[in-house]
Amino acid sequence: MLPPTTAPQHGHRHGPSSIMVFKRRARRMRLGLRCYRVGPTWLWKALLVFVAIAFAGQLLGVIYNKSLQQDRLRWLFSSDDQGPSLGSCRPRSHVMFLKTHKTASSTVLNILYRYGEENDLLFALPLGYQFDYPLPFNAHRVKGYRGPRVAEFSIMGNHMRFNKPEVGKVMPADTFYFSILRDPVALTESSYAYYKSVAPAFRKAKDLGDFADNPWKYYNPRLHNNHYARNLLWFDFGLDHNANFSIALAQRGEVAIRRAFKLILVSEHFDESMVLLRHALCWPLDAVVSFSLNARQQKSSGSSSWVDKAAAAQPPAKTLTDNQRQKLREWNALDWHLYQAFNRYFWDEVDRFGRARMDQEVVLLRTRRELLAKACLREGGKPVEASRIRDKNIRPFQSGLVKILGYELQPGLDNATRQACLRMIRPEIQYKDLLDARQFPRAAPQPAQAPPPAIPAGGAYVRKSPSSQLRTGELGVEGGGRIGEEERDWDGSRLSRSNNNNQTLARDRGGKRNIR
Repeated sequence: MLPPTTAPQHGHRHGPSSIMVFKRRARRMRLGLRCYRVGPTWLWKALLVFVAIAFAGQLLGVIYNKSLQQDRLRWLFSSDDQGPSLGSCRPRSHVMFLKTHKTASSTVLNILYRYGEENDLLFALPLGYQFDYPLPFNAHRVKGYRGPRVAEFSIMGNHMRFNKPEVGKVMPADTFYFSILRDPVALTESSYAYYKSVAPAFRKAKDLGDFADNPWKYYNPRLHNNHYARNLLWFDFGLDHNANFSIALAQRGEVAIRRAFKLILVSEHFDESMVLLRHALCWPLDAVVSFSLNARQQKSSGSSSWVDKAAAAQPPAKTLTDNQRQKLREWNALDWHLYQAFNRYFWDEVDRFGRARMDQEVVLLRTRRELLAKACLREGGKPVEASRIRDKNIRPFQSGLVKILGYELQPGLDNATRQACLRMIRPEIQYKDLLDARQFPRAAPQPAQAPPPAIPAGGAYVRKSPSSQLRTGELGVEGGGRIGEEERDWDGSRLSRSNNNNQTLARDRGGKRNIR
């Protein structure tokens, strides 16, 4: 039998060992907890570093790609790839363009505006937006004109009724004169849509087919603005659009125009026309690359040709029969003669240029246009309604039966590229305002000028006998149209008859349309 102290001695001997085990386990737990805390912190730090590096890389990539894109755009506009060499010719800087109506002429004027602005040339600008059209042009209607050879104007191209002697007072002797024509039937369709509410003959007709069936039922030659309804091209060239047609008269007009103009373009062949114009003026390719301006919203997909958009024409009216189209040619017989004659001369010029060479340069022109459209324009380069254009300064002026479309620029363009693109889409009225402000930065109101030499203005549109029609070798010698006490021009400004004996038109300052 063991003594009573045996059990306590046994417990005393094993007590320190248990305590050591407990301490070791506690230490391990503390180490484990410490590892548990350190491990996730390290992982989070590593993850944050990784995310920061990735974000920085992405940001640098975006900046690099944007810089690369901007460099590519700048290269696009400064590219030396400007088509085949023009040889040793010198660029022409004295240019006069007769801006005919509904012929893609707004697009051509944009080309002249751009070239003149980029080369710091002096424009012969009207006091308003047209040179007192439909009156025959008078040199005193040019802003800043002080007499022959006082100032050397370089470019003239706003709407006028041509009058060569007066134009010659403004433009230098070596000026290059050119203009553009269009098929009179297509032109009448466009004119009807655009001037329906302006020309009494169109306003009275139910539709264009109704007008074509019997024009004399609606047409009064004495009424203001009815020149839009008959032989509009002949009228714009300064000739008597109400004259009775004869082969002899038509040929005299043709000869007079050929004598006055070095080149007549054809809007149905706009790209070929631009190639000929480029070589005639010795200008770089980009100078004649353009987007169609003053385009109308198409009611159907019946036609998609470039000129239909550029000239702001409606698609060919389905209500017009072949007989009605023929009647319109007969109604516009003087215009039809000009179109046929100068269409032949145009293709004679193309033959001299070379058909194969022309085809190559047209492809180059169109390729260049597509590249610039992708770089500059939203919506894939397609025109959009004016209401969708956020920048009010580039919304086109609205007139007529169908909405006139414009363009939206691509976002994110660098300033130089944006300015280059903006020049190509800036509407005519806004562009004229910009050039006017730059050319006359602080122009005080001009003092009233002495009345210009008397010209046949303000007279009635009267049918004349064949013997009185067209002075040989001159353009712009026929009378203008009667004006009511208050009329509105195409740009919204009021026109009123002055009380002087010359019966010239005075533009009401208060009626000037506020673009912005």
